[in-house]
Amino acid sequence: MTQKTTEIVALVGATGAIGKSVAAALHQKGQPYRAIGRSRTTLETTFGDNPLAELAVWDPDDEASIRKALRGVAVVVYMVGVPYTDFHLHPILMRRVLDAAIAEKVDRLLLVGTLYVFGRAQSTRVTENHPKAPHTFKGRKRKEQEELVLAAHTTGEIRTTVLRLPDFYGPGIERSLLSDLFAAVKQNRKAKLIGPIDRPHEFVFVPDVGPVVVKLLDTPSALGETWNLGGAGVTSQLQLARLAYGKPPRCVVAGKMMLRLLGLFDPFLREFVEMHYLLTDPLIVDDSALQRLLGPITKTPYSEGVRQSLAVAE
Repeated sequence: MTQKTTEIVALVGATGAIGKSVAAALHQKGQPYRAIGRSRTTLETTFGDNPLAELAVWDPDDEASIRKALRGVAVVVYMVGVPYTDFHLHPILMRRVLDAAIAEKVDRLLLVGTLYVFGRAQSTRVTENHPKAPHTFKGRKRKEQEELVLAAHTTGEIRTTVLRLPDFYGPGIERSLLSDLFAAVKQNRKAKLIGPIDRPHEFVFVPDVGPVVVKLLDTPSALGETWNLGGAGVTSQLQLARLAYGKPPRCVVAGKMMLRLLGLFDPFLREFVEMHYLLTDPLIVDDSALQRLLGPITKTPYSEGVRQSLAVAE
């Protein structure tokens, strides 16, 4: 059974990379949505010419503002990002949005989460049943966020689900391990990467995410559960660099020690140090449960994803 397309879907954090992907999938389906963000200028630039998009500015520190942004919607897709230096805010903001959604009688909420909740991989492939034992501050805060979402479903206050993603990349994506790679190729210079770059890794192509989110919203049996979405197979940063350059890649690779030194001047790199294990200890997703639920999932091959990313790089 599918949900009525007349429902309004609220995209909280709409102007981020995943938000744009979900909005594109909703547009393809012909479903109206409310793009919620902090800047009206950014909202208008991103969604202003789309007749299916309704724009709403919110202040996540103001309960009345959150409730107003969610008023009249049936579904919330939560994709709010915070700087690496502010991960303590994840459960705080999630609690505020959940409270507002419940007060406004929103039917269901989907959180787009991360693999940080698992901590170090304890198996070759990570399923939804993998132990959630985060050993980092950022992982613990993401786990707290997930627990709030799932607890709300258990109590019957609102129906919820979680979709977890690994690292992602795509055209115009600025916050990715691969962002400088594409810019470097276009600028004919060495790419600045965080290493080791030869370890197995996987990346989700951002345009592939939106259709999965929309399918989950239309699948009642997805509610009350968590789901993992993997990339188009196992690769490595080195393999993708070879694809991007079309010849032996030119890279400057920063390891953990270099990150510590650079972190003296760059808060993001300083905060990334505790997540460095994701590069040294591969965490590869098993998303067979999601594919059994939704059927075949379109995953753009890395060769095509790299080609599209290079096409718009500057």
